[in-house]
Amino acid sequence: MMIRSCCARARRSFASSASLPQYVKIVEVGPRDGLQNEAQLVPAAVKVELIEMLARAGLPVVEATSFVSPKWVPQMGDNAEVMGAITRVAGVSYPVLTPNFKGFEAAVAAGADEVAIFTAASEAFNKRNVNCTIAESLERFAPIMAAAKKQDVKVRGYVSCVLGCPYQGDVDVDVVADVSQQLLAMGCYEVSLGDTIGVGTPAGTRAMLRAVLDSGIPAERVAVHFHDTYGQAVANILTALEEGIAVVDSSVAGLGGCPYAKGATGNVATEDVVYLLHGLGIETGVAVDQLVEAGRYICDHLDRPMSRAGAALEAGRRNREVAAAEE
Repeated sequence: MMIRSCCARARRSFASSASLPQYVKIVEVGPRDGLQNEAQLVPAAVKVELIEMLARAGLPVVEATSFVSPKWVPQMGDNAEVMGAITRVAGVSYPVLTPNFKGFEAAVAAGADEVAIFTAASEAFNKRNVNCTIAESLERFAPIMAAAKKQDVKVRGYVSCVLGCPYQGDVDVDVVADVSQQLLAMGCYEVSLGDTIGVGTPAGTRAMLRAVLDSGIPAERVAVHFHDTYGQAVANILTALEEGIAVVDSSVAGLGGCPYAKGATGNVATEDVVYLLHGLGIETGVAVDQLVEAGRYICDHLDRPMSRAGAALEAGRRNREVAAAEE
């Protein structure tokens, strides 16, 4: 008990001395960004169950699906079916990705009240990904933003490749800031800055975020989205927290990748992020045991291992249950 109390005091002291956020909003992207690259088609019923498990675990935002052409992303071809089957939890948002106006219209018709649009801070990536320049991609969003405002639909903006591009290499941090400013000026309530191929380090993360924040963008309108290719995602998230960022994207069990960034591993695992945040004494509203159950559920279906933190947390819970039964 003494050890536990000391650890709790240490967590409170660290969070206070480092000026870290007291609460961090986790945006769960597993059902969309995590599953979109799976080779085997995941049944809609499995996706719905996963989404509902994550919402019940206390995650305030669960990105449900994307309204893209099934020709390009067949895994998301059941988008309307998934949206229609979800039993929604009060207070939980279920945004969907909409790359164009056609997708936006389909999403709204399926009951979406929040959407996300995306571009990149790399011209080369944008041309490979959506076959247009950064400026042209932003122009394409104009009708979406106009319709969203009229229909009271929230819009979130994604900026890919903020710390490196698989095609052009280094990315100018001033371009990241400029693209972020334009998305916010168009009407996005928040921009999520994505290290799409997971090459970022804490030093690079700090420099990028300072460029964005120094451009006049408030920290409360910025989120971070890290992939864990080089095992740097948790360190990068801690750096972002130190810079005042309090919204973090993550994917249950570390699911995901990027179809246009060959070799990029999955998103940082939600279990890893929650373990970090709770260890720092930062509130998330997430029930760890229920989160781990959701990770176990989807990993069993996909026949893949759980995330490191997820497996460790599950093992710890089982050990506690055995010890309690023996008392």
